[in-house]
Amino acid sequence: MLYEDLTEKIIKAAMTVHNILGFGCMEKVYKNSLMIELELSDLKAIQQPVRVFNKEKLVGDYIADEIVEDKIIVELKSIEYLNKIHEVQLVNYLKAVKMEVGLLLNFGKEKLEFKRKVLNL
Repeated sequence: MLYEDLTEKIIKAAMTVHNILGFGCMEKVYKNSLMIELELSDLKAIQQPVRVFNKEKLVGDYIADEIVEDKIIVELKSIEYLNKIHEVQLVNYLKAVKMEVGLLLNFGKEKLEFKRKVLNL
């Protein structure tokens, strides 16, 4: 599995955050806490602008929640239920930055919820 070890480290860091904070906090609180945990795990994580183009024209941009080791996009949520649109959003982000692996993390439940998405570029 592509970047399996790195994916496991990110999920472990997210579980640590979830164990410390519980569920129901604002997304930004989890995002900031995960940045700290990733740093303590010696992983480079940044929040980076992502630009989306259509026919070489800029049509929009967003700030990626976290890009870890320049290999994995991490999208955080703090909601009751993940649904298909959240997965589609992550896939679109992966396509925009031409990356292959993304993690969708949901801190909005009693147990951390996560989904891994892989693109074949």
